Amino acid sequence: MATTFTRAILRTPCANFADGVTTSAEGRPDLARALEQHRAYAKSLRDLGLKVTILPPDENHPDSTFIEDTAVVTAGGAVITRPGAPSRAGETRAVEAALAKTFTRLDHIFAPGTVDGGDICETDDGVLIGISARTNEAGGRQLAGFLSGFGLAAELVDIRAVPGLLHLKTGVSYLGESRIAVIPEVADLPALRRFERVVVDPADSYAANCVRVNDQLLVAAGYPRVVERLDRLGYRLLPLDMSEFRKMDGGLSCLSLRF
Repeated sequence: MATTFTRAILRTPCANFADGVTTSAEGRPDLARALEQHRAYAKSLRDLGLKVTILPPDENHPDSTFIEDTAVVTAGGAVITRPGAPSRAGETRAVEAALAKTFTRLDHIFAPGTVDGGDICETDDGVLIGISARTNEAGGRQLAGFLSGFGLAAELVDIRAVPGLLHLKTGVSYLGESRIAVIPEVADLPALRRFERVVVDPADSYAANCVRVNDQLLVAAGYPRVVERLDRLGYRLLPLDMSEFRKMDGGLSCLSLRF
């Protein structure tokens, strides 16, 4: 049974959102459209029954709308991360203050460890920790120790050899019921073989990042083959336009902390 979420924390894109870190060649995002898409995302979470907190924009950190990278939040506790991109280090302060309203204790990743929340995929039987360009082994092992204290088993998954994969959840999403959506490049990784794998076509790889929120599955709009396949599997789907966030290497999971 997938985790039941009751709350989410989001952060509004800032005016210089387009100055963030990206490898995309799709061009600069349109801020007005990004804000519209962000509002629709927040509304979808509210419509699903979540209490949504939206932090104000942070002009000092263009990537700060991708709030998932700043913390790992589970039913047992929360960990403030240490993002792998140095320009993002200051993003955690406001998130820590917001989480402190719910969690009496917050653990922290410390140097030389780095962790981006986008590398952390919680499943029904534990947590997958991606070792990537943003999350290093030292950070992954620190996080695994904290998660063990929450009663969660963690497994490190090295994705550094996979071309173009920024985070684990760029190419892997847990769908519930021991099933994952994956891109072909990671489908045969040993850590993923115990799951039923829904392999998306290479042309639809962006849509591998989807978000199970209680009994609904948020998916990126514009990928009809992925939507059709997930619909056949019985998921209740909510497609959302993510065009402007895709231009900044961001996916659906990146825009919220869900707990």
